[in-house]
Amino acid sequence: MKAATRQRWISLAAGFVSLSPIGQTALASTPPAAPEAAVPARLPALPDMPSLGEVMQRDLHTGLAINGFDPVSYRLGTHPVAGRAEHELIQDRFVWRFASQANLEAFRDAPEIYMPAFGGFDPTGIANGVAVDSDPSLFAVVGSRLFLFRSADNRQRFLRETGLLAQAERRWSTVLRFVAR
Repeated sequence: MKAATRQRWISLAAGFVSLSPIGQTALASTPPAAPEAAVPARLPALPDMPSLGEVMQRDLHTGLAINGFDPVSYRLGTHPVAGRAEHELIQDRFVWRFASQANLEAFRDAPEIYMPAFGGFDPTGIANGVAVDSDPSLFAVVGSRLFLFRSADNRQRFLRETGLLAQAERRWSTVLRFVAR
């Protein structure tokens, strides 16, 4: 038997042993390896990774809240505007982008006015007891609050059924505890 073939057979056998109950017991009784001497430090400009109880929907790859849309722009026109990297603000571990410096300053002065309700999750999902990601281009400003929706149907249903908002308000604290992003 050639050495390469023999090595492949040994690797295969080791894999089967680790998958078998006997191999798993042997592996479980192996003492843990020593911790790494140095853990690389996180870059200070990056937000922490999302965790259970995440309070704002954000893109897990970029860290951007509401997919980089300018939260102030929802109040200024008929459609939201994408924020720009040169007008970026990290607040409460979330990266917000704005179309202009004036919008950034307005948000910084009163974020509670511009942040979407229910952390940007679809309120119809919240009313049903689950956190459902939304599409920031599907929105409604009701009273002084911004709501984002997953679909046009959810938006229409929310605007049509007045009891959904009260139901979502009642369930939000429960849903928030189980949001894992």
